Amino acid sequence: PLTQIWIARFSTPSAASFTASLMVGSRVPFAFEASTKPPRDGNKFALRFWANRHARGMEITYSIVEATLRTLAPLFKLIGYERMETPMVVVEKTIKSALFDCRMCGQCILSSTGMSCPMNCPKNLRNGPCGGVRANGNCEVYAEMPCVWVKGWEGSRLMKEGDKIMDVQKPIDHRLKGRSSWLAVSQGAHE
Repeated sequence: PLTQIWIARFSTPSAASFTASLMVGSRVPFAFEASTKPPRDGNKFALRFWANRHARGMEITYSIVEATLRTLAPLFKLIGYERMETPMVVVEKTIKSALFDCRMCGQCILSSTGMSCPMNCPKNLRNGPCGGVRANGNCEVYAEMPCVWVKGWEGSRLMKEGDKIMDVQKPIDHRLKGRSSWLAVSQGAHE
């Protein structure tokens, strides 16, 4: 009742309809999410859950990819990093979207989060779970979706350098959204 009074008194018609839609349970996408993409149901197969369960193998693969990118840095520099951006984004997005439901934040920290992309968290938390993780390990916001950080912790326990999950991550720089983090790795600009 108080919410409805506030909506009627202080909001515009479009804000009122938006807020009213929230009250009936419609889903609002989060910052790095397509509006049409539903959250992952933990009971259905998703390659991101497979990658998380095989975090040690993914860690080894990721180390090889990083070493390869650093080796190719002189070639990328010769061609030009700006010219390489578009093709690298296409390749990176194709691979990482399939394996990790990557949101192309431009600041990939998969090797520090148990091969679980924190940008899949509806709250975009990059330093651990919120206080609302359900008793079954599912997300506070989307009850059918496993918490990204619970999965990240499980994956990190399988990794050689799994304790990196305890490192404090920098806040997300939204200016890098859609950029290739692999090019940043090749330039040594990515930690």
